[in-house]
Amino acid sequence: MQTQKVPLSPPTLREIAVALQFPLAANYSHSTVDVVQCPDLRKAPFYLATAGLSGAEKISDVGGQPNLFPTPRLDCKWNLLDIARAMEMAPHGGGLLGAGAGPFHIVGHNCELVPNIAWNDGFENATNSTYLAQIRQGEPSVEKSPSLDCALMINLYGSLGHSGPVIKITARGRVGDEKSITELMRKALANAYGDRMVSLGGVFAVKKGTSKYHIMPDFPPEEELPFKNAKQLNDWLTYHEFEAPVVCLSVLHSADPGKKLGLRMEHTHCASMDGRDVGGHYHGDINGEEVEYEGYFNVAKTLYRIEKPEVTLERDLHE
Repeated sequence: MQTQKVPLSPPTLREIAVALQFPLAANYSHSTVDVVQCPDLRKAPFYLATAGLSGAEKISDVGGQPNLFPTPRLDCKWNLLDIARAMEMAPHGGGLLGAGAGPFHIVGHNCELVPNIAWNDGFENATNSTYLAQIRQGEPSVEKSPSLDCALMINLYGSLGHSGPVIKITARGRVGDEKSITELMRKALANAYGDRMVSLGGVFAVKKGTSKYHIMPDFPPEEELPFKNAKQLNDWLTYHEFEAPVVCLSVLHSADPGKKLGLRMEHTHCASMDGRDVGGHYHGDINGEEVEYEGYFNVAKTLYRIEKPEVTLERDLHE
């Protein structure tokens, strides 16, 4: 896999927490940002495949939105464990989480992927807790993924999965204009650190309220391609409002200096853990006064840009 390795020199978790405190406080009636010992994230409400987010912390950006626009590149398919190897992750144990496009070639439909895997004593002993969100017969459908494959684009946070210090964020009652808590965090870090790249990965629960999500439908027929512009592509997506509780896995970056890496700056995918057909790409809350979040994040020490498309976009297509 074509891979570019970028060592990072991130601020401390305490410094990052301080940078996030005021923006969160300005956007929510109540918020906290602390550095804490990570709880066991395998338990409710998060159900991660790993207990924690610590140890050899890494982030990857694989493929990208240009693989969808103007025409989907159906040859762009990867296995999550192959990506783990490209990220130089330890075979004796670790995990990946994040957001990407699902294995259409396995399930028979284009879909959103909520990757959540772990392994012990070798990659061959992987636990797959990944979910898919797709449109079936015109309605959202969310289920466990039968595969460790992904396609087109994916953003991943990887670690040894150990417990350790993490940034804990809580927020409720939005009073500001920023509906997406992860976009708020990304902007806060960009304002604090400028061109210094700070890359976070983690999990948060939407504990209360209603939020907006999109789910990609199946690929358009050939006669409707290529997509002519971003508006046409965004109109092709299906949009949904889902009630909490929902678990969201997220990767975000404060900067891509000179846009040299063609990074997806923020990517968050979600799924309900209670059997409802609720999930997809997170956009933000609908009823701000009711929304409530709890999340845990860690900072990456290394970034891997894998299978970068030849053409990159000036901005994210999915706004």
